[in-house]
Amino acid sequence: MAGKKFSSYHLAAALRREPDPAAALRLFLNPPTSTIPSSAPFRYSLRCYDLIISKLAAARLFPAMESVLSRLASSSVPRPREQLLCRVISAYGRARLPAAARRAFAHPAFPEPRTARALNTLLHALLACRAPLSDLLAVCRDARIPPDACTYNILMRAAAASGSLEHTRRLFDEMLRLGIAPTVDTFGTIVAALCDAGQLEEAFEVKDAMVRRHDVSPNAHVYASLVKGLCQRGEVDAAVRLKDEMASKPELLQNSAVYGALVRAFFRAGRKGEVDGLLEEMKRRGIVPHRDRVVYNAIIAGFCEDERDPSAAFAVLDDMQKCGCKPVAVTYNTLVAGLCKSGRWQDANELVEDMPRRGCTPNVVTYRMLFDGLCSAGEFHEANRVLSEMVFKGFAPSKDGASKFVEGIEKEGDAVLLESVLCQLAKVNALESSGWEKAMSGVLNDPVELSIEKPLASIRFA
Repeated sequence: MAGKKFSSYHLAAALRREPDPAAALRLFLNPPTSTIPSSAPFRYSLRCYDLIISKLAAARLFPAMESVLSRLASSSVPRPREQLLCRVISAYGRARLPAAARRAFAHPAFPEPRTARALNTLLHALLACRAPLSDLLAVCRDARIPPDACTYNILMRAAAASGSLEHTRRLFDEMLRLGIAPTVDTFGTIVAALCDAGQLEEAFEVKDAMVRRHDVSPNAHVYASLVKGLCQRGEVDAAVRLKDEMASKPELLQNSAVYGALVRAFFRAGRKGEVDGLLEEMKRRGIVPHRDRVVYNAIIAGFCEDERDPSAAFAVLDDMQKCGCKPVAVTYNTLVAGLCKSGRWQDANELVEDMPRRGCTPNVVTYRMLFDGLCSAGEFHEANRVLSEMVFKGFAPSKDGASKFVEGIEKEGDAVLLESVLCQLAKVNALESSGWEKAMSGVLNDPVELSIEKPLASIRFA
């Protein structure tokens, strides 16, 4: 760039190429100066702002992003498009920061008026943060933006997530009164909610009505919900017939969730011999199991839960890896739970320790399953070792698991172990107050154990 002016065009190109968001921010704040003297300040383009804000949002560098947004609000640059606002709101939603998402919706850097697109992005972010339906309705009321089908679909998902079929139906009726045509996602939400509530007859009526009255064809999600509902009720043959109905539209059967539900149902019904036939059918239809973990996970869960034979589940895990399908935490968690239930806690322990080598890091659910399994087996010293590792990683056992752990140690009368355990649990606030009182009163009544009163005092009154 020697002898040439470094323009906003060059800055935008450099920002686009820079993979490190922190380095991109430094470049944005201090663009290279040209060798041509000039008293005029550097002129940023809207594209430069768009790029740096998007990079910072994706990297969750929110303080820096807010600083750039404030700078944009006070600049003479044309106001950004709503697409950038949606990107910012979505980033806050993924970070589970609902209050920040709501503030972003009203940020002065973005021009009024807002459209349904921005409103729906905010509602979706709040739904991801598990905001209650009342909060979402309040946002709609305050925004005063005419809702569209997407708005109602999000509100209905929130109602269904709260377990309120009444609110789900009320929103659907309101949608129709306003003349807003329901989409396949609308019906998918209603069918899933009805199936979750065990109201399969009504769910099938909705499936028929969406075609007959609204000329909307069911998609794979609608069928998958119905198949799962039938399987949960134990109506495996009816679920198979519904799967066969889907065969008239081959694209519907590309959703392996249907096959995953059927695999689990076959195991629970004592029909594991039919699983191989189901896998062969998948291959004939061009559905490759190793592209999706759902079916493999279902088979592993079937062996662990119904066969009580984790050895067969390990064979499936090996086959899964040979086919190029990388197991995820859910896969391993299912195996850990199965091993613990069958009393093979040593194997469960070894599997968790081996997970990083296999390319999967244990998560909080993994540790909780192993911890609970060790407690059930009465292996409290080994459970304490796992607890120490959990605390080190910032994880905590469930409140129920912690209580049972303490109760088990109390029964054994191991005061030294109890002291270690209480101190560890205090670090992650993993025991209810009643549990603390019971544990300490039981131990401190013994004069021999008064030595642990001092280290516990700071915990008790924290």
